[in-house]
Amino acid sequence: MNEREPLSVVVTTFNNADTLDACLRGVSWVDEIVVLDSGSTDATTAIAAHYGARIHTQPFAGYSAQKQAAIDLASHPWVLLLDSDESLAPDSIALLQQALVKPAHAGYQLWRREWQFWRWQSLHGRLNHYVRLFDRQRARMSDHEVHESVLVDGSVGVLDVIIDHYGEPDIAGRVAKANRYSSLQLADLAQRRVRWLRLRMVAYPTVAFLRYYALRGHWRSGWAGFIAARVHAFYAFLKYAKLYERQRRQPD
Repeated sequence: MNEREPLSVVVTTFNNADTLDACLRGVSWVDEIVVLDSGSTDATTAIAAHYGARIHTQPFAGYSAQKQAAIDLASHPWVLLLDSDESLAPDSIALLQQALVKPAHAGYQLWRREWQFWRWQSLHGRLNHYVRLFDRQRARMSDHEVHESVLVDGSVGVLDVIIDHYGEPDIAGRVAKANRYSSLQLADLAQRRVRWLRLRMVAYPTVAFLRYYALRGHWRSGWAGFIAARVHAFYAFLKYAKLYERQRRQPD
């Protein structure tokens, strides 16, 4: 095999002992692991040390800024960005290594499979895909409060690699996340003119549910997919309802 580009894996953490071991075990073959911790009080940093990670600590600066800070700590140009509740299967190693032999693109999208309460999302449905492997000299994090993404200056390819995302283990956790994220997204929504706000509160949750459940194929995951789609629709309602509340309280 031809020589590949060296690879740094970067992970941001905070009290992620339950999932970090699986995350780092799947990338133990890489040239460098960088973990940026926000002050964990559980076994998170001990697990990172077990895998030989370079551990740095700084207060949480927001999802996008924290990830950018972790990326900036990497020693190598090519970076694989993972969340601490994500993991890669062993069969992804060869595909990632091959992509790093004279990379044809500045970044690569990977697929993500979601854990839905008591089962994995069906692989026959539509998986989300995100840029996670990239040349950090030609990429940066977006400035969104939530749903941050990697912006690449150059072409982007797609690798047939699946990231398993454990996320929230139960319905209560998923609803709490919807509540938290909808509040954080207010800052992004307030920066642009959102028209027909009351109509969006009425109609958009149904549209979001049908898109998530039917078009993206979450119906294939049975009742777990149905519940996940309903929570997603609730999130769609919350973000516009909270924006409406903000406008009523602060009309200027």
